[in-house]
Amino acid sequence: MAPYVHTVQYYETDKMGIVHHSNYVRWMEEARVDFLRQIGWGFEKLEAEGLVSPVVSIGGRYRAASVFPEEITIRVSVVELRGAVLKLEYLMTNSAGATVFEGTSEHCFLDGNRRVVRLRNVCPELYGILASLVPGSGSGNGGN
Repeated sequence: MAPYVHTVQYYETDKMGIVHHSNYVRWMEEARVDFLRQIGWGFEKLEAEGLVSPVVSIGGRYRAASVFPEEITIRVSVVELRGAVLKLEYLMTNSAGATVFEGTSEHCFLDGNRRVVRLRNVCPELYGILASLVPGSGSGNGGN
């Protein structure tokens, strides 16, 4: 999977000249959208299947400051897939290779009536792709 690259914009910085902490969450979402597109399941396709995938949990740890106009490389990995929940991990590094942020997000899957659904049952193709990306999945079934 190719990493997502974000160029820090001037408006994303604060009075101290560093990126405001709230922007890292936005970048996580940018990277997630790109990740889904790369695995062939962009939001257009997901929604055409009658599914949405909202955030249910988010977390992060700031490691170093980012500044304008740095390029931040964001690597997204699937760390867990169970039932209706997908957990992603984000590693953000600057052009010097220093880690600036580490984060996680959890997402559920909802159908057109906004009911939680098990991805394996309603969209086995996407489930299979995501399951194959879970570390140690071996057989590619990555969870229940």
